[in-house]
Amino acid sequence: MGLSLRQHPFAFLRQDLARRQIATCADVRAARDGTWLTVAGLVLVRQMPASASGVMIFATIEDETGHANLIIWPSLFERQRRTVLSSSAVACRGKVQREGEVIHVVASNLIDLTHLLRQVGQQEENLRMPNTAADMVRSSGGPDSRIPRTRDIPEPHLRVDNGISVKSRNFR
Repeated sequence: MGLSLRQHPFAFLRQDLARRQIATCADVRAARDGTWLTVAGLVLVRQMPASASGVMIFATIEDETGHANLIIWPSLFERQRRTVLSSSAVACRGKVQREGEVIHVVASNLIDLTHLLRQVGQQEENLRMPNTAADMVRSSGGPDSRIPRTRDIPEPHLRVDNGISVKSRNFR
């Protein structure tokens, strides 16, 4: 797909997210207590601790700038159960809660952004990387035509056309 470890999947989506006024996880860390904002990221972890005094789920999301912790109360969980449990990427509208070094976003609404991950692999203009020495053939100086691009591989089971799939870790 042209992706490397140099870029987070959300880096490819940032322009679109910025147009929607969706903050980065770094913006959450810089926000004052009580600020309302919308933040988005890959869902890394969902936790449903028994000892969380009424909190249904703690979730951690990550974008290209870092991570943010979400608190999802039982009432929101009941309204948006499918989004909470099945989204690989999510936008969260909520209120920043700061207590010392601990920062959370108390969620009031969630939006499933998993479909955006599928689009990343199809945004070829965002995935082009400059050629490096390893991509060149000494005789011509151009891209090595002997190495097929992923989308040119004839075996369908070896192709990667469905975008990015992210598995979240869920704990109880």
